[in-house]
Amino acid sequence: MKKIIVMAALVMAWSCVAQAQLKREYSNAGTSSPVFSVTASPDIPMSVTFAGDKISFDRFDMAERLDRELTGVIYGQTTSELCFKRANRYFPALSKILKEQGVPLDFLYLAVTESSMDYNAYSSAKAAGLWQLLAGTGRDYGLEVSDEVDERFDPEKSTVAACKYLKAAYKKYGNWPTVAASYNAGMQRITSELSKQKVDNSFDLYLVQETSRYVFRIIAYKLLMENPKRYGYRFSRKHLYQPVPYTTVDVTGSVASWVDWAKDKGITYAQLREANPWIRSTKLTNASGKTYKVRVPKQGNLLRSKCTYTVYNKDWVID
Repeated sequence: MKKIIVMAALVMAWSCVAQAQLKREYSNAGTSSPVFSVTASPDIPMSVTFAGDKISFDRFDMAERLDRELTGVIYGQTTSELCFKRANRYFPALSKILKEQGVPLDFLYLAVTESSMDYNAYSSAKAAGLWQLLAGTGRDYGLEVSDEVDERFDPEKSTVAACKYLKAAYKKYGNWPTVAASYNAGMQRITSELSKQKVDNSFDLYLVQETSRYVFRIIAYKLLMENPKRYGYRFSRKHLYQPVPYTTVDVTGSVASWVDWAKDKGITYAQLREANPWIRSTKLTNASGKTYKVRVPKQGNLLRSKCTYTVYNKDWVID
């Protein structure tokens, strides 16, 4: 018993000493309590236009679901900053494809939600690339997927494939937000749930958390990336990753070694793979004689000292 009393006394004494030390530190800093970084809760708009459809957030449940996602993307600064930087490189080419395919530009934010604009993203479900396409889906929409070539990782070809899916879904639903939900859950699941739950759009469906949150996260990225300064994001032009100009070489035969091929073109194997993420092996068999368009980055544009900085959206920068 004496031992317990002594130990308790020692703990209390140590606690008093620690508190006194903290008090002295705060006193020396001129404050009686620690001061944390200022944070602010984002205001949720009463409505948002997504892909031409006006979505009301007057209902509390709708507003709270958007609040959760907007708060997450605003204060997930590491990922969100990288989204801006990578998007500056890829949005110019991707937006052109979406326009050509007749898909609203707001679906750029679906790609952001899917992959954080990491062209090499690969999920536990084996979805790949900027648009996180499954192998079967990629093949269904015209992509080659093999051990040596995986066009799901090609930013432009995968965008065309994603657009084909989105247009097929729009033909089915006639509602772009529901199309976006189907991209996550699949058309079969969304169609089944719309019928079972007797509603006509995905916002009114009770779904698993991932799908239930999905379209709200896309809208959250839209709000952030269309007005980053409002949410405390500040970029200079030099902070944003730049599109890399290339020359294109047609390869119609096999390639015994991409390492040697790259060296022959005056670039490293690493630079070749960075420019052509669809290459998934050190060799190319190409028994069918297919023509592959291989990008070779222009050397002068790989140097910061020689770069002319371009910006996809002038509202992203302060200079």
